[in-house]
Amino acid sequence: MKSRITELFGIEFPIIAGGMVWCSGWRLAAAVSEAGGLGLIGAGSMTPEVLREHIVKCKAATQKPFGVNVPLMKPDVLEIMNVIAEEHVPVVFTSAGSPKKWTKWLHDRAIKVAHVVASSTFARKCEEAGVDAVVAEGFEAGGHNGREETTTLCLIPAVRKATTLPLIAAGGIATGDAILAMKVLGAEGVQMGTRFALTVESSASDAFKQRCLNLAEGDTKLLLRKLSPTRLVKGGFFDAIEQAENNGATEQQLLDIIGTGASRRGIFEGDLETGELEIGQVASLLQGRPQQTVSEVFMELLEEYAAAKQSLN
Repeated sequence: MKSRITELFGIEFPIIAGGMVWCSGWRLAAAVSEAGGLGLIGAGSMTPEVLREHIVKCKAATQKPFGVNVPLMKPDVLEIMNVIAEEHVPVVFTSAGSPKKWTKWLHDRAIKVAHVVASSTFARKCEEAGVDAVVAEGFEAGGHNGREETTTLCLIPAVRKATTLPLIAAGGIATGDAILAMKVLGAEGVQMGTRFALTVESSASDAFKQRCLNLAEGDTKLLLRKLSPTRLVKGGFFDAIEQAENNGATEQQLLDIIGTGASRRGIFEGDLETGELEIGQVASLLQGRPQQTVSEVFMELLEEYAAAKQSLN
């Protein structure tokens, strides 16, 4: 499974954990890195002070490379970046904004940069900005999605044609078979959110994990297109948003319904009715499974990958 991605980040397997709000704390990041992948701390739900604490704990838990995911829309992005530089984090994944401003700044501090996109157009802009790798995420993914709503199966070959950058596939990937499929389409690594969000080491609540491990096909749906398209689990919060959208709610009315702390309530605190629950479509493939450790997930992924590759032979 060696590729430009393993060489770029100094990891054993080209498997990267998504930097997910309320899920990707230091325990998850360290466990993924220890297993041979690249763990990411999700700065999207952290203050600069909390992020520093997670970075320090992650460095104490693993000597292997790890990174931080930074949504560029964060109002405190400068403070977040300063913490990352001061703590000598080797890798940053940026999302939700243009990488042009921050890529050189990070490179000047010897930090490698990958940026998340949802179209081949933005992949080309990433290459122009000088990023080290691009993550192409299809709309099967949980949480915030691209407005193009392009599926991973269509997106990966399109991005592969559009750029020469090392390519990481994301969105709807949770098995070793899927890793092999992405490789065939031109990806050199994968990023998994849902699979790692539901592990023992994830900081999400057990109530959230159990709900997501019992989802059937069609139990998630993309809503909030007027704001930022977001894949949500059906339930109380989902119903309130869907009804408002069906009634022609304005952006401000939707923001009023969301209020503050909705994703924290749903994902971190386990409020399954009034909290915002974000997870990928691929959760239905995990229906009925027990919670696994990161180590168990890696063992399963590698076994599935080898079996899938052998079956093609």
